Amino acid sequence: MCSVSAVGHKKKPNDIPFAYHQEIELEITTLTNLGSGLGRVPLPPIENQKSDIENTAGGGWVVMVPFTLPGERVRVRVFRNQKNFSEADLVEVLTPSPHRVAATCPLFARCGGCQYQHLAYAEQLLWKQRQVTELLRHMAGIEFAVSPVVPSPREFGYRSKITPHFNPPRDVVVPPPIGFLRQGTRFDIIDVPRCPIATDAINAKLPEVRARVHARAATGDYTRASTLLLREASGQVTTDYEAIITESIDTGGAQPLKLRFLARDFFQNNPFILSAFTGYVRAQAAASGARYLVDAYCGSGLFALTAAPSFTRVAGIELSESSIRFARENATANNLPNVTFQAGDAAQIFAGLPTLATPADPGAFAAADTAVIIDPPRKGCDEPFLSQLFTYAPRAVVYVSCDPATQMRDLKAFLAAGYTLTAAQPFDLFPQTRHLECVLTLVKAPATQ
Repeated sequence: MCSVSAVGHKKKPNDIPFAYHQEIELEITTLTNLGSGLGRVPLPPIENQKSDIENTAGGGWVVMVPFTLPGERVRVRVFRNQKNFSEADLVEVLTPSPHRVAATCPLFARCGGCQYQHLAYAEQLLWKQRQVTELLRHMAGIEFAVSPVVPSPREFGYRSKITPHFNPPRDVVVPPPIGFLRQGTRFDIIDVPRCPIATDAINAKLPEVRARVHARAATGDYTRASTLLLREASGQVTTDYEAIITESIDTGGAQPLKLRFLARDFFQNNPFILSAFTGYVRAQAAASGARYLVDAYCGSGLFALTAAPSFTRVAGIELSESSIRFARENATANNLPNVTFQAGDAAQIFAGLPTLATPADPGAFAAADTAVIIDPPRKGCDEPFLSQLFTYAPRAVVYVSCDPATQMRDLKAFLAAGYTLTAAQPFDLFPQTRHLECVLTLVKAPATQ
């Protein structure tokens, strides 16, 4: 009896409207929120082509090309046709943008960590401002004047935490690449011996860490993919996930605020802009006139503690018990007795606030006299959280987000719940990349309080 083995066949690439690796020329007109250049090309009539290809509304078929800039004429090589656009690699810049600059990192365009090293920093800020404006228009359905982006004091050497990855070596004689995902891939690691957006202290420590990994790899110690940690605070770099970090923040007082937290915990990774960033959030919350403040994703207390001097009382709420422990210790260490931290149940984030009222302060945390700061994960707020927040109906909400797209999605819910957008302020915590932080200030209409 013969056995027949099945032979797998790769799916034939979609060759409409362009053949695989077909080269075309086009002009880049804008940047996407993923940092790629976008241009349009007219398409000739194609017999029996799909209906979505036939409609080239907006001046032509969309082609997205990483590492290109608006105003540039480029030659590109198409590698994928999607339903409504094509993706291509840059072959040659025929007419460069006046804002194109030489990249600092020799791995730029191969390492997937940075998208904008070829763009002058002032222009990076303008495009990030425009990105927020366009997201407000297209996702929230409103026209709003977005404030100029607050720049990072450092364009390079700002990142105080990096997490290089590596896969187990196939051959112990050949050291495994240690670094970040290669541009355009999901699994391929590119070797990064030095990262120019990381701090000098991290780059000084990196060779030692890499040598240690290579030595262990040569003895076959690694059997699965791993992630390293290098985190700096006050000039010292740790590679221990469980190490306790102390970060100092200038809040304009007599002494800097000192925050302790675990190296593995979330904390903003650009310490050089934190004073301006937290100061703005504090000022926006205080400008509402509220006497009380709730920090609903408080972590180890960054916003709650930096804002505490501007409010009668502050309550921080966090799902993580370990973060709450550090937040409480930070409040005590910084002599901020008006701040209370509590671990909140995801289903009852604001339920415990009435218990914070006292005979001496019976109106504590009444919604009409309370502002709320939220800084959710990248995915934004889920519906149960928003439902609780809108039921509580605080006077004002300062919404901090590292993903303006999910923030604008949530903004629609705030507008429907009777809140008015009064300020949109981006901060560039991530120079040379497409990422940014955006702070929206939302005020409850008086008639509905």
